[in-house]
Amino acid sequence: MKYRVAINGYGRIGQCVMRALYENGYCHNPVHGMEVVAINELANIETLAYLTRYDTTHGRFPVQVSADDSHLFIGDDRIRVFNEPDPRKINWKDLNIDLLLECSGSFNDRTTANLHIERGVPRLLFSQPAKPDVDATIVYGINEDQLNPEHRIVSSASCTTNCIVPVLKTLNDSLGIEYGSMTTIHSAMNDQPVIDAYHQNDLRLTRSALHSIIPVDTGLAKGINRLLPELKGRFKTSAVRVPTINVSCIDLTVHVSRDTSAAEINRILQQATYGRLEGILGFTNEPHASVDFNHDARSCIVDGTQTHVSASRLVRLLCWFDNEWGFANRMLDVSAHWLKMIWASKNGQH
Repeated sequence: MKYRVAINGYGRIGQCVMRALYENGYCHNPVHGMEVVAINELANIETLAYLTRYDTTHGRFPVQVSADDSHLFIGDDRIRVFNEPDPRKINWKDLNIDLLLECSGSFNDRTTANLHIERGVPRLLFSQPAKPDVDATIVYGINEDQLNPEHRIVSSASCTTNCIVPVLKTLNDSLGIEYGSMTTIHSAMNDQPVIDAYHQNDLRLTRSALHSIIPVDTGLAKGINRLLPELKGRFKTSAVRVPTINVSCIDLTVHVSRDTSAAEINRILQQATYGRLEGILGFTNEPHASVDFNHDARSCIVDGTQTHVSASRLVRLLCWFDNEWGFANRMLDVSAHWLKMIWASKNGQH
């Protein structure tokens, strides 16, 4: 069977989720596949079709895209389009959806999610970190086994959390982590102006995204505390935005519990790319620039050429990630895992 999915908010992540569904074959899989049956987005439908068809970062859409007054057509698939800012005015029940992907970036709490639930959404997955009152926060490859069929409102955490948590868990399991710090070096985002302009209360974000490295706030430490409670309170995090359109990295420093070396660290992390983290954690020893990881579906790629150890226990790592494509793929991994679990529960399978 195919699961019926809707997308609320068709910005960068919503568009990448749609593209990943087609590129990865989910839409053409008759057994546990996913099909998008509706999109809710404030932009007009001609703009939605155009931005689906052409993408500066990820290239042309792999399937023909067109539109009429109320539908987006992708290949032979017909997708209903709404332009409704108020979730209470969309009758999701009539669409018989199995899952709503909340990709607007505007909501992150149970109260707002329940507005969708009350209109016929059986379960909702946030594309960003959510308040602690949701049923679960999931980083695929780490804790997807915590999902259960009774969950209604779940978060896929953030692109940075999905990047760094597999690395931290691997190092903590192998060497033990005493404490650490990290700086996210993140590509520019659509909450920044191209030229200086009034934007919001954070005055740094009024400055041109094209001309500066801009410090910004980050909640990454909260994500680490939630996903890896054994490391709670051991990390300080910071972030800067840089003038590139995609691919980011995390500069990580940790103090481990026993003596080690750069060679051992790289060996541990390379071995971790097999098994449960295969396709999620990557490792490279080649000399790279950020553009090499554009459209890379993995959550994190450790750059072994940048691994250093000082005084036997202070470890420095550089971790690359495509902040759009990698996260969109993990969101679909969580969706597929959750929906299959629900199907198995309904059909008496375990």
